[in-house]
Amino acid sequence: MCGIALSLGPEADPAIFRRMLATLAPRGEVTETRYEDGLLTGVRRLRVVDRERAVQPWTSDDGQWVLCYNGEVFNHYELRAELTALGHRFRNASDTEVVLAAFQRWGEAMVARLRGEYAFAVVERASGRAYLVRDPLGVKPLYWTRTPGCLYVASEVKALVGHGTPIAEVPPGHHGWVESDAPVRLRPYVDLLALGEGLPVVEDPDEAALLVRTALTDSIRMRVDTDLTVGVVLSGGLDSSLALLHVHRMHPDCVAVTVGVPESPDVAYARRLARDLGVPHEVIELRPRDIRLTDIREAIRISELTEYGDIINAVVSVPIFRRLRELGVKVVLTGDGSDELFGGYPMYHEVGPEASRRLFLHKIRNLCRTELQRVDRASMAYGVEARVPFLDLGLVELAMRLPVGLKLRDGQEKWIVRRAFADLLPDYVRRRPKNPMSYSSGLHERARLYKPFFARMHRSFRYDLLEPVRRDFDSVLTRCGNDLDRAIAAGRARPDYTVLEHARDLVGAAKWNAAPVVRRLVGPRRARGDEAPLRRG
Repeated sequence: MCGIALSLGPEADPAIFRRMLATLAPRGEVTETRYEDGLLTGVRRLRVVDRERAVQPWTSDDGQWVLCYNGEVFNHYELRAELTALGHRFRNASDTEVVLAAFQRWGEAMVARLRGEYAFAVVERASGRAYLVRDPLGVKPLYWTRTPGCLYVASEVKALVGHGTPIAEVPPGHHGWVESDAPVRLRPYVDLLALGEGLPVVEDPDEAALLVRTALTDSIRMRVDTDLTVGVVLSGGLDSSLALLHVHRMHPDCVAVTVGVPESPDVAYARRLARDLGVPHEVIELRPRDIRLTDIREAIRISELTEYGDIINAVVSVPIFRRLRELGVKVVLTGDGSDELFGGYPMYHEVGPEASRRLFLHKIRNLCRTELQRVDRASMAYGVEARVPFLDLGLVELAMRLPVGLKLRDGQEKWIVRRAFADLLPDYVRRRPKNPMSYSSGLHERARLYKPFFARMHRSFRYDLLEPVRRDFDSVLTRCGNDLDRAIAAGRARPDYTVLEHARDLVGAAKWNAAPVVRRLVGPRRARGDEAPLRRG
């Protein structure tokens, strides 16, 4: 994984470009650049695959093309074999070189062959135009902006805000050519709102369980193909437990990391699983009172997120990746995406099948700016490459072929996942209901105290050049009776919370945070028997 930056056009300024790239410094270990008139390209590279020789920007043998590449294509071995058979001679063992060779051989059609998590730019040196690509789900980010005579491209919003011009994203599953003085026109190569259309529905539970098991196991296997230590963000829930169980079986060197309130059920479940497997386990103990305004501000600075709930979750995520960096872990797997695929939220089961399908697809389409953005920014802020096996495109497409009745059954969410791995999961994990850590432990309520300040902090970093902070869509959806069209319209009509709504929210959070103080004050009196006797009728 890396941070990439490009300045394209006659007004490309080396000093401005260096500042852009410096902003991305946490995403990698080494800075690698190429300077030409009207074309400045650079990468802050995290060395994971062929660490010494995969130097970027990578240039083709004929000098015609330059690649700036972030992410990993997990099927690069297969592509390398195919390209070698077609006569291509490789200089190193990296997936970086494979990506450029695939582009040279197949042109834009190469995107259909890539399996991974990536965002990259291929620049034609003679013309100065660039071909931009983002992976199907938008796991890896890519943004652009422009000033007269120059187009800027970068991996994070913070690298572009200095230009003071509106910022746009490359949408997930999109690609296309850009130039310094022409409109940016990108088109989809994957339609996330049509996943699974035209494919047969898998209604048989046994068949569905086998397909889910095969797809997820293969997805994890590809993501642990490294000689580095592999970490797992272990929440104690179903999805991260499955990730750890697989990594433990597939990789000789793994470690689990958990964050939470010491006495919370999440930490207890995580400790138990790691102990049962004999996996080294780091627990970051975080109490509600440990979360301060400075932590909120830093989480917003890192994450660039635009929904209140995502910012709150980022506050809890940051300590995980900070600790992973201290441990020297560069590659980590998370369980993100499973809820969106397999019905981990009540809304999917409270509407009819067609409405439910639209909700699934809407959530998947927006992961790139919610959960996935949180994971990318929080991890790469500490030079950690986070991989999300539940969001392999093949698994996502499979999930969209499963009826809701296989996702919620007998009152249990993600039923088909539990069925698929019944023999692998310990009963205490398989039977455990969903229980989001940040809500159950009080960390969420502590962060909510500072919610009225989120939008102001977000603007202070000029992130509103891309998008302002807005209401949590899930809350709007709930108020609209899970009617997607109504919720989208309502969000546009009143994007942010009113002062009164913030005040009510603050009062609720304050009451929750005051309760432990009251209990501590009242507790000693009760222990001494000082409380007033109960009146009996």
